[in-house]
Amino acid sequence: MLRLQLAICVYNSRLEQLFSVTLVSIWRHIANNYANDTFLTRIRRNSGTELIRLWPAMPKTTRSPSELRNMFGANLRVMARDYPSISELSRQLGINRTQFNRYLAGESFPRPDVLDRICTFFGVDARILLDPVDSLSSGSDPLTGDFLKNFVGKGVHEVTEEFFPTGFYRFSRRSFVDQDKFAMGLVYVFRDGDTCFVRGYEPVAAMRAQGFPLDSRAREYRGIVLREENGVTSLMSRRGTMTCSFNFLSRVASFDNNFWVGYVTRTVAETLSTTRAVRMVYEYLDCPFTEVLHMARNMGFITEDQLPPFHARLLEPNRPFR
Repeated sequence: MLRLQLAICVYNSRLEQLFSVTLVSIWRHIANNYANDTFLTRIRRNSGTELIRLWPAMPKTTRSPSELRNMFGANLRVMARDYPSISELSRQLGINRTQFNRYLAGESFPRPDVLDRICTFFGVDARILLDPVDSLSSGSDPLTGDFLKNFVGKGVHEVTEEFFPTGFYRFSRRSFVDQDKFAMGLVYVFRDGDTCFVRGYEPVAAMRAQGFPLDSRAREYRGIVLREENGVTSLMSRRGTMTCSFNFLSRVASFDNNFWVGYVTRTVAETLSTTRAVRMVYEYLDCPFTEVLHMARNMGFITEDQLPPFHARLLEPNRPFR
């Protein structure tokens, strides 16, 4: 009979905070993979050190220490993708580069204080020792939880392929910062299960005009798409909710039935010189990926006479947006 013994020693209050929520998740993970007669004992010592042992009596699956190290290493590699340099990342974490490489390779586990540092830096918890980081969730989804599931959450799982297809879209709108220019860009709409997401990058020229960093990490924005009676809405944000926007799109008649028109608003304070809401057009690109790449090289600020004809017609540049 195989038995698994997991011992976690918490040496200070900071680590107790890290593991207090995590232990429940670890317990559920183990309980889901072992027979029902699993039991837990908890021993609290006078020093404040807590030793927790989990003994599942009849494991369905077991993982060796090397498999657990490999899981942690794989998760660390996923989280490190957003950083241009492993040397710089290890420097920010305060971890020796050689030791960090051992973590990445699945050759070593970090000490509890180092694990705390890694989890705090990436905004995750110690479940990265057990499960793929992409599958982890900090809690129930607020959009589909009990409070909102019949209100905002109702539209989360109703954006069908027929209603708003997966793929690349070309969009156009008037610039928020220069009323004589128009912004052209690309976004990618995709699905994870029955939830629809969108991802794109701000034009370099727009970021430069606002004094923002120009690297791809700073320019990236992501959002979630919801269905409503007359179209789709999406809430988008740059990393760290630096800026947010609300979008509404409704399908319009076209030869290939691949155009949507609506508007976009941005969440900034009112000023005398800038606009916070403009008309916007989305065009679904049912074309080879090589053509999409060619279009991507020409995205950014353009003038009205450079707008694609049907985009110009739907944007109605000379009619005020209301």
